[in-house]
This record gives sequence, C-alpha cells and structure tokens, in this order.
Amino acid sequence: MAGGTAAGTPSRSDRVLAIIGPTASGKSAVALGVAGRAGGEIVSADSMQVYRGLDIGTAKPSPEERHRIPHHLIDVADPAESFSVATYQSLARQALRAINCRGRLPVVVGGTGLYVRALLYDYDFSPPGRDPALRSELEEQAGSAGPPALHCRLRQVDPQAAARIHPNDARLIIRAIEVWETTGKPLSSTWGFLEPLYDALIIGLRLSRDEMYRRIDERVDAMVAMGLVDEVRRLVALGYTTALVSGQALGYKEMVGYLDGSTSLEVAVAAIKRSTRNYAKRQMTWFRREQGVVWLDGPGSEGGPLVDYILGLAAAKWGQSY
Repeated sequence: MAGGTAAGTPSRSDRVLAIIGPTASGKSAVALGVAGRAGGEIVSADSMQVYRGLDIGTAKPSPEERHRIPHHLIDVADPAESFSVATYQSLARQALRAINCRGRLPVVVGGTGLYVRALLYDYDFSPPGRDPALRSELEEQAGSAGPPALHCRLRQVDPQAAARIHPNDARLIIRAIEVWETTGKPLSSTWGFLEPLYDALIIGLRLSRDEMYRRIDERVDAMVAMGLVDEVRRLVALGYTTALVSGQALGYKEMVGYLDGSTSLEVAVAAIKRSTRNYAKRQMTWFRREQGVVWLDGPGSEGGPLVDYILGLAAAKWGQSY
C-alpha cells in the first residue's frame, strides 16, 4: 500500500503512470493494454469526457472497456454544469489516492494538458487578484462580443497565457485578464517550475503530421458512421447549446450548424476534421513544454509493442514486474 494521509491527499510515494499525447495517437488503447496487464485502473484527463451524453464525439471508452478496466472521471457532470479544472483536480486526486490504497496502479490518460498538469503537480488555482465587479464586466463582454474577442485582448497583455488557453474558453480567459488587471502581473508568470506530487512516469505518444492528420480524418468519419449526428440532435433536444462549455466540444458545435440548416453535412464534417487537426497541434505545443516526459513514437494499440515497452520502463522505475 502506498504512503499518504487522508483520501485525496497526494503523496510522493504514490505511483502514477500517465499517458499523454494528441488526439488520435492511440493513447487510450495503450492505457487499456497497460492497465490490463499491470492490474491498473484508468483515470481520464479529458475535459469533455467528464460530461454525460457526450460519448461518440469525445471518443469515450466503450461500455465493454469500462467494464473490463475500471475508469474514473468519466460521466461525472451534466452537460449544463460548469466543470472547472479545480474540480477535476480535487476529484482526480481522490481517485489516485484510492487506487493506490487498493494496491493497484493508476493510469492517467488524456489529452487535456492543463488537467494533467493540475493533477500531477503542485498547481495552485488561487493566485491573487480577485475583483468581482471586473469579473462581472468581463463576463458581460464575453456574452455580447464572444470569448474570442476577449482572447484578442488577452494576447496583448499575456501572450503566453493566450497561447495556451483556447479562444472559446471564456472562464480561463476572464481569469487571466482579471489577474493582469488587478495585479499587473500575467497569469503565465505563475506557470514556472512545478513541484511533482507523485512518483510519476509520464509517457508521451507522438505522430508524424501526416499520420496524425490521416488518423484524425478516419476517426471523424468513424464517429459520423457511429451516429454522431443523432447524438448531437439528442443533446440539442435536451436543451444543451453551444453557449455551454460542453457545447464547445469538437464535433458538437460544428454539427449543430448542420442540424439548424446553416451548413451541409459535408461542410460540417470537414470543419470537424479541420478543428480537430488544429486542436492536436495545440496539444503538442502544450505537451512539448511539460517536464520529464518520455516520448515514444505512435500510434499506439492495446496489444502492440508500445505496451511492452512502457511496462518495461515501469518495472525499471519501480522495481516491480508487470
């Protein structure tokens, strides 16, 4: 049993194996293979898989896969909820502690870089600079002009933060501007070296650009064939709109345009592929800056050689065969 104190409290003796990388790199399949052979449990680090009902478009593991290997931090929020990275940090750390206490290996997998960083490192979400009146004003501006307009403003005062925050992520954009306006210091200045909280092995999967684009195109086509249109139609019928954070998920906002008649299915699918490629490039920009990542060339598969290699690295690190 790993060390530590209360449930959810990080301990540097707690082992964590993390598998990160861009979308369509095969990291989820590799995580299934690693967890299956190592007696592990998977902790998702995907900001959209937390939402119930967003299944096909977020490439959630299948019910069979989730039955075979325990998964955590999937389907923990309603699409109308505002699910913050701080909430993720708290829930995911509880999951890591519980898994370690059961004598099993936590396998963190996902492409949301901020979630991975917030989970594994001493990442504080409470820097100084709170101004409720300013925040309210910025929220009104985001509602009227749209988050991208505020993102342009952020680029002028904190280009490093702007490079890492998605133009539609109103909450983080507003927070970054709030910190700048109230302290005169960029939020990115708090993103220096971070103290690790766990005994972690971090594996990164990477692909050539051509391979990544090909796999993304194939994945999007497969999602459409699996019923993405019907999934989005069902969510819209329940009242979930693109104004929500969940509504900004790749594939959903583009498909809404098809459902409301403003574009064709062909154009919507092409837009999903284009947006996903751009997102994958942003993911790699983020992950290349992360500390201590062991990079491996993908794509990965559940039964492929990458699983053997990663388990070998884990055995060498922790002196335990898997």
